[in-house]
Amino acid sequence: MAEVNISLDAELVVEVMVLAGIGSPQDAVEAVVRDYIARGHRTETRTGFTDRKLREAASRPEEPQG
Repeated sequence: MAEVNISLDAELVVEVMVLAGIGSPQDAVEAVVRDYIARGHRTETRTGFTDRKLREAASRPEEPQG
């Protein structure tokens, strides 16, 4: 897997480490990013059907009125 190096505010990283209970800054930030992605996938799974129905309804042409 490709890796990316980024700079983050040290206080932000320490806060993540404390909240996650992880001793390594790299592992703590990676855990947060993975959790964020997993949460997004769970949300898509829950709401995907509703969103699909809304898109289908929006794409239907309107019926002539009057």
